Amino acid sequence: MGSHARPGRIHRTGARFATVALIGAVLPVTAGGLAQAATHQAPHSVDDSTPQDTRAVTPVGQPRAAQDATDTQDRTDPVARADHAFLLDARDGSQERELWAGAKADESVPMASTTKIMTALVVLRHPESLDRQVPVKQEYRDYVAKVGASTADLQTGDKLTVRQLLYAALIPSGADAARALADTFGTGDTVDARVADFVRQMNEEADQLGLKGTHFDSVDGISNGDNRSTARDMAKLGQRAMLLPVFQDVVKQRQFKTEAPAANGRTRYYTWVNTDQLLGTYDGALGIKTGSGPEAGYALVFAAKRDGRTLVGAVLATDKTRFEDATKILDWGFAH
Repeated sequence: MGSHARPGRIHRTGARFATVALIGAVLPVTAGGLAQAATHQAPHSVDDSTPQDTRAVTPVGQPRAAQDATDTQDRTDPVARADHAFLLDARDGSQERELWAGAKADESVPMASTTKIMTALVVLRHPESLDRQVPVKQEYRDYVAKVGASTADLQTGDKLTVRQLLYAALIPSGADAARALADTFGTGDTVDARVADFVRQMNEEADQLGLKGTHFDSVDGISNGDNRSTARDMAKLGQRAMLLPVFQDVVKQRQFKTEAPAANGRTRYYTWVNTDQLLGTYDGALGIKTGSGPEAGYALVFAAKRDGRTLVGAVLATDKTRFEDATKILDWGFAH
């Protein structure tokens, strides 16, 4: 976001649905992981509503094509409205080649919940900790309520693994889950100190990846004044994250169901739905991360694979055409 979060202000930082059910341990469970009968269900919430202030993200003209010295073929730009856009070809996995850049692909802008890609990347430095159980603190819920962030509706006292928290942070874009991860992997004497240390780790990782237009000041996209990136950087970040099998498995899920021990000894069942509209509708879509907010507008980091080629792209500071733009950009990329 581009400003300090304020109590009572609505911040929408990523695509999200969260449903929670608390079930007695003896209830039957379906193959999908949900009990046949639920005694509690949290309200659904959708992130894809119009940001409160879109003045800074009005589309400005048509993007330009990136010039590739190795490609002399005449080609037209994808007909996309987003200027803050970028597309790369990662067909061999570890290396990428620029395919196309929008007119403002290197301008730093707020990127909302796409921030959580880096949160996950820092956590995945510690693959040995994926099965570590993390108790949900009331502080995580209080934080979400205070800043109006998107939530996975984690319940106080439940114990989720680090792996489950990655699903909770990336699929329903849970700021509560992102804060739990930062609290777990940061160092310090208080929650705020540990979160601040985790943000330091995020910026350290950005420096190591050469993301020169990127700076983090939060773990979830709720900015403290300087949480920003470029479309080029976010595409590169997405590409690096997609090299990790755990990350790949998380972001491709259209829906994820899981269970966790609850504080009272019963079993809690969670259902999280991904509102990345490319999943299930675009041939070869691999997911990655959505984001939106009053200052950031709408954002999307996306990937798709066809015929052995994997394309990764990003659109930032745009409007509700982000999925349409991503579709056009990907179609153009696979055609070239």
